[in-house]
Amino acid sequence: MNQRKTVRVLFVCMGNICRSPTAQGVFRKLVRQENLDGFIESDSAGTHGYHIGEPPDERMQAVAKRRGVDLSDLRARRVTVEDFERFDYILAMDRENYENLMDLCPPPYQDRVQMFMAFAPQLGISEVPDPYYGGAKGFAQVFDLVEAAAQGLLAAICNAHQLPNAGKSG
Repeated sequence: MNQRKTVRVLFVCMGNICRSPTAQGVFRKLVRQENLDGFIESDSAGTHGYHIGEPPDERMQAVAKRRGVDLSDLRARRVTVEDFERFDYILAMDRENYENLMDLCPPPYQDRVQMFMAFAPQLGISEVPDPYYGGAKGFAQVFDLVEAAAQGLLAAICNAHQLPNAGKSG
């Protein structure tokens, strides 16, 4: 009976083992909490193929688990050209990945590529830093940034697509 088109979101970082799977996990949890599973789907990918098939970084998984988000079922994959047609929102974690996505993206879909942190303007931060080579504090910071942007993203999607509970998460 539901004629509404599913909104598809793709989170993208470099290797798809720290930032983008965390964004997917946090966003997936928010979507479930709002009972929007049937309206919104999400995935994550990397601009590079370093870790294809691997689970998220153990340090990132540990931080997420402590915050109530399970990332253990996610596996790294690389962005494909088909992703640009399939996903409505393609969200880069930093400027370098944004540029890599734009280089790969067919012209008709370039408006779908955005910076993820644009959905948390209150923080005044444009990029989610890569915690891979840093200490434990960096993984916690990434989680905090991702959580804020995911909440803003969900509110924006609900408003833009007139989904139930629009504006409730925000």
